[in-house]
Amino acid sequence: MLTVLARKKNLSGARLGLAIAKKNVKRAVKRNAIKRVVRESFRQQKEHLSGYDFVILCRHKAASASKKELATSINRHWIRFMKSE
Repeated sequence: MLTVLARKKNLSGARLGLAIAKKNVKRAVKRNAIKRVVRESFRQQKEHLSGYDFVILCRHKAASASKKELATSINRHWIRFMKSE
């Protein structure tokens, strides 16, 4: 549903980029809802993810997912990433 790409940087904070193509999620309302969910999750975990740049790629399955499913998916990515540090 969501793919997280990360790159180590020498910056103190973490940064987030979102790539949600119209091809994968047709409706702007749904694309914006996905962005809101991902940004909120990132905001909550930002202090644990410092020193990295992240890009979130949205796949076709995200269009039919609920906000709760999206939040669970992205939080799983953050947890896995924090454990690997």
